[in-house]
Amino acid sequence: MRTVSITEAKTHLSRLAADAADGEGFISTKNGRPLVKVRPADDVATSTSRRLGSMLGEIDVPDDFDTMGGGEIEAGFGTRC
Repeated sequence: MRTVSITEAKTHLSRLAADAADGEGFISTKNGRPLVKVRPADDVATSTSRRLGSMLGEIDVPDDFDTMGGGEIEAGFGTRC
């Protein structure tokens, strides 16, 4: 992994970032001491995170959703809420 000074990294950030994206990461130093390591990001497309609203139109929610099953729940507790 190549080492560059923080000044060089600031000057050539676009090129260094493109190289890092291609797999050629680098370590940036300040006063000769390692400061940060830049490496390619993991592939985001393989993430298992779900997009909010991705099931829109595929699920029907009944109009009485907030109250459905209320009688059975109250009976189970033996009291009215």
